[in-house]
Amino acid sequence: MFGKWLGGGLGFVMGGPIGGLLGFIVGSVIDSTTVNISDSPVRSDRTARGDFGMSLLVLVAAVMKADGAVVKSELDYVKQFFVRQFGRESAGEAILLLKDILKQDIKVRDICLQISRNMDYSSRLQLLHLLFNVSLADGQINQPETQLIEKISGALGISSADFISIRNMFIPETNSSYKILEAEPSASNDDVKKAYRKMAMKYHPDKVSHLGDDFRKTADEKFKKVNEAYEKIKKERNLI
Repeated sequence: MFGKWLGGGLGFVMGGPIGGLLGFIVGSVIDSTTVNISDSPVRSDRTARGDFGMSLLVLVAAVMKADGAVVKSELDYVKQFFVRQFGRESAGEAILLLKDILKQDIKVRDICLQISRNMDYSSRLQLLHLLFNVSLADGQINQPETQLIEKISGALGISSADFISIRNMFIPETNSSYKILEAEPSASNDDVKKAYRKMAMKYHPDKVSHLGDDFRKTADEKFKKVNEAYEKIKKERNLI
């Protein structure tokens, strides 16, 4: 039933605080004939799709609860976001799981530390990008959500510069294009080009291709924002 979100292997999320949180799923919705569950706690160079999907849903639930209440309209917005990003079938599975997770007590820092120890950095960047995306599903990001996402970012081991880069893709600030590229407005043209190449490589969709087509597709958005930021700077500087 939950093949899209739990498929592709479940490893580290079945232990630690995430495993405790998701204990209600084991034995009730997991079909062991279709979902591979690994007993190994060893970190892999590549994150399994199931581990990423469950980590995303847990963190989405935490952000949705950040302001102290989850209203139906918010859940509907999130559902529509999942439909746009992953298709109707996957969205249906995600919302069923999300509704159950929302009932649980989510130890955000402990869960983030578990993810940080076991998930590759590119996948963690993708988690952060999707959290901002989901928070904007209703057209705005409120302060409690923004503050929690920043705390999540730190606990995930994401650098301050990378957090600011991704945040500016959703909440533009002064010199937003430079912040997305992690460059200074005073940087030389050559340094701006180097910054662009570095960020284009960091956010390239191929970095998360191991997560499957659904999640790789969402990574296209980060890559597009980097290109848009560079094109804007090029226009301002009359660069060819």
